[in-house]
Amino acid sequence: MSSDHKIKTTVVHAGTEPEPRTGAIMTPIFLTSTYVQEAPGVHKGYDYSRADNPTREAHEKALTQIERGATHALAFASGLAAEQAILQTLNSGDRVIVCDDVYGGTGRLFRRLFAKYNIDFQFVDMSDINLVKKTATPNTKLIWVESPTNPTMKVIDIGVMSQIAKSVGARLVVDNTFASPIFQSPLLMGADIVIHSSTKYIGGHSDMIGGALMVADKALFTELKFVQFAAGAVPSPFESFMFLRSIKTLGIRMEQHAKNAMVVAEFLENHPKVKNVFYPGLKSHPQYELAKKQMSGFSGMLSFDLKGDYDAVLKFLKKLKIFALAESLGGVESLVNHPEKMTHASVPEELRKKLGIGPNMLRLSIGIEDSSDLIADLMQALS
Repeated sequence: MSSDHKIKTTVVHAGTEPEPRTGAIMTPIFLTSTYVQEAPGVHKGYDYSRADNPTREAHEKALTQIERGATHALAFASGLAAEQAILQTLNSGDRVIVCDDVYGGTGRLFRRLFAKYNIDFQFVDMSDINLVKKTATPNTKLIWVESPTNPTMKVIDIGVMSQIAKSVGARLVVDNTFASPIFQSPLLMGADIVIHSSTKYIGGHSDMIGGALMVADKALFTELKFVQFAAGAVPSPFESFMFLRSIKTLGIRMEQHAKNAMVVAEFLENHPKVKNVFYPGLKSHPQYELAKKQMSGFSGMLSFDLKGDYDAVLKFLKKLKIFALAESLGGVESLVNHPEKMTHASVPEELRKKLGIGPNMLRLSIGIEDSSDLIADLMQALS
């Protein structure tokens, strides 16, 4: 697939070539654990499917092609498995600077698992560039960014974070899940590793769990590939086939997600029962100008504070008919989530309060339905 093509063309053809024996246009599902060898160590490039599998190879090739600037990609069984692979390149005593409102599962992985191995995680507000500069030391090995963040939708300057990382010899990791490869290209802004929970927009249909890492450096790829092989948290061939299928519609799905989200954000911002709306596409967003600069679209995620107490939130949730109360995001259907009690329940209470993740905050994953139906559903529930 030529890098000269537009992204909507790239996603349709990424990773797929006609199968040579039959001419099948879709990559077959190679459901095999092992491969016959001509002699010990002499094979056709595959010896065991934890190491490599032709269907996963096509999946990873597609991931490489859709994340602009990438030269290599690795697929994992979940987003957290992909994150774990990055952390397994660290040594005891290393420091990691993390954006303070990182996804709850990421924070839990850092605080409750890897902190046990004497890795020092510093959670900081990355909208304060001077604070990040003060926190970065020669012992900092990773700077870990989400942009937009989950669920407060802060936009972090990826280019500046790259400069800070380079100044102390650290690697910059950017979780690009919310923006997707369609709307943001962190590798082109200086990131070393891009991570996706491909469960979300890349999968897009709420029917798979997966993760992905994309890089532009062969030596870094080799280091991460060893972790993938040695630790073994790989997707099955069937899941890789399904992700290949989903990637083909990523461009048109993201366009509709973003279009609908803007309509919903503007509606909520003007509703008397809504206190705050957090969406990078709104001019009222504190980093709106930065979002315009580093994103080509504002995606389908937004959060808002409902006026009233928790009982008012429960009444609102019960009245919704199209929006389903559920974890996760990025599917074709619209979802509503209560971060305080759901996705971010593992975040320490004091930090949740500091970040503004309170009892009246709700996060919406805007689907690809007709926007007028979404507005009507929100309107009747707010009434």
